[in-house]
Amino acid sequence: MDIQIVEKNNQKIAQIISNTVELKTVQDALDLMANADYQGARSLVLAKENIDPTFFDLSTRLAGDILQKCANYFVKIAIVGDFEEYGSKSLNAFIAECNRGREIFFVPDLETALAKLTSS
Repeated sequence: MDIQIVEKNNQKIAQIISNTVELKTVQDALDLMANADYQGARSLVLAKENIDPTFFDLSTRLAGDILQKCANYFVKIAIVGDFEEYGSKSLNAFIAECNRGREIFFVPDLETALAKLTSS
């Protein structure tokens, strides 16, 4: 895993670069947030491929637990990917609700992620 710091609009964003699943547990999320914070970033970008698929099954509560930690520690997060494959009405509603907010985003590409994370 590599963490690339991207600067946009005078903000540092930690982009997780990996070919494997890096986010499997709440502790993984806390570790990523701490590592990003150490490098001066208060925002994270992850590809959906870097997240355990159970995250997208809301009945596991993994998504809610991880995203609650992000909110508690004031860390913005953008998850990049195509989420159509999941087809769950509850997940689609969850994604839509997150995207209406200001801290958690499910977006199609890196450019959109950076724009969302750096808007006030």
